Amino acid sequence: MKSNVQRAGSAGSLRGVLASDVPASLVVFLVAMPLCMGIALASGAPIMSGLIAGVVGGLVVGLFGGVPLLVSGPAAGLAVMVFGFIQELGFAVTCAVVVAAGLVQMALGGLKVARSALAISPAVIHGMLAGIGILIVLGQLHIVLGGSPQSNAWANLRQLPQQLAHLHGPATVLGVLTIGLLVAWQFLPPGRLKQVPGPLVAVVGASVAAAVWGANVKRVELAGDLFSGIQLPSLPQGNWGAFVTAVLSLAVVASAESLLSAVATDKLHTGPRANLDRELFAQGLANTVSGLVGGLPITGVIVRSAANIAAGARTRVSAVLHAVWILLFVSLLGAWLGLVPLTVLAGLLVVVGVKLVNVHHIQELHRRGELPVYVVTVAGVVGINLLAGIGLGLALAVVRLLWRLGQVQVQVRQEGEMHQVRVDGVLTFVGVPKLSAALAQVPAGARVEMDLAVETLDHSGYEALESWCQTHRKTGGKVLMEPLEEVWTRKGAISPSTSAHSIPSIPSISTSLSSEGAR
Repeated sequence: MKSNVQRAGSAGSLRGVLASDVPASLVVFLVAMPLCMGIALASGAPIMSGLIAGVVGGLVVGLFGGVPLLVSGPAAGLAVMVFGFIQELGFAVTCAVVVAAGLVQMALGGLKVARSALAISPAVIHGMLAGIGILIVLGQLHIVLGGSPQSNAWANLRQLPQQLAHLHGPATVLGVLTIGLLVAWQFLPPGRLKQVPGPLVAVVGASVAAAVWGANVKRVELAGDLFSGIQLPSLPQGNWGAFVTAVLSLAVVASAESLLSAVATDKLHTGPRANLDRELFAQGLANTVSGLVGGLPITGVIVRSAANIAAGARTRVSAVLHAVWILLFVSLLGAWLGLVPLTVLAGLLVVVGVKLVNVHHIQELHRRGELPVYVVTVAGVVGINLLAGIGLGLALAVVRLLWRLGQVQVQVRQEGEMHQVRVDGVLTFVGVPKLSAALAQVPAGARVEMDLAVETLDHSGYEALESWCQTHRKTGGKVLMEPLEEVWTRKGAISPSTSAHSIPSIPSISTSLSSEGAR
């Protein structure tokens, strides 16, 4: 205990900050800078809006958030959604959407409902991110090849052969070079060189190659410095239905992504645990501020957070400082960003998009039997739109839940004058019709020995059993079973050894309950 206190004290001291958080903040800054610009490009927004979001996310969430080592900023997971908003509503109204979504998040954080956002099926979340990754790859490949992205996934697929047939030499070479550098960097052996962020190496290396080559390609265009790039939001002139839908969908998706990132970040360190309600409030505050000054929406980002922790960060100072470095760089050295070709940022986004299709998640969901929800969500996001994909995924997840709740097995057999009934599985309102159909096989006036080895029993199942027992006894029959009140209380606390017996007696059930309680 004493050593933990001493370490915490040293981490919070000025010397501890200089030793750990300042170097970590520089690493995160070098990772975040190209990503902020690339995500703005994928969103169809001004490049400066991504940098503004990076600064606001680092400062506001870093100072007020509930997860000290979480790094926030513009996220690739929202790029496709924001692109759609800008196409439909325009950039100024999209900024107003970000402001309003932030206010909704602040209200949710104030109501302390952050934990409820984690109830969304992981299969839906991972499917949403994978679908977004596919859309990013399909769109940014056109920029890498020297063209322009189309309005939807199918159009991008149809136009790819034509793009491949008419390659724009310099743009294609630089884009492929960026992708090659990023992929090769992942296979470097551990060492000092590997500690340099791959995105920085790829963007700087390809940009230097473009400058030396004198390549005639489109480059990043910044409207002055960070402060001159500020654009005020505006409310829509009509089309309020689309505006409200955009606000609610952005609030839900951004909240879910931030909270899942917060939970994932908690698993990467042994420091203070996450306060999710405070984090959600801070994310909302950051989005409100970002939208007011013309920035993209903000979420917690697990990639930057993992880089922060791996670089040795100990407090929230590292997240705040990384925003300060972005602010200083754009204000003092912003002209250098004009040397970065857009095809280089597109190549970076292609790799980011591919990583959103996480093979480990697919394998894990397959083991748990949730792969169909994942596949439907991905198909909906890619084939229709983001909200449709999320809706289809959630609908299938609910249907699967109802199907599992109906997995009750009822066995009825006769041995002499005794009818033996065994009920296994989950007995809820969904399984009541199946239970009633099975019990209808028992003739009136018969003697029945009933074994209730249920895992779950809800009120509908309880009433169905009680009603049948009462009716059967009124017809002259007898029912021997454990009191329903005890079954209701334990809700199926039956040990595996008990389920091996066909019809356990009351003493054996008691023994089973005792052994379960001991565990």
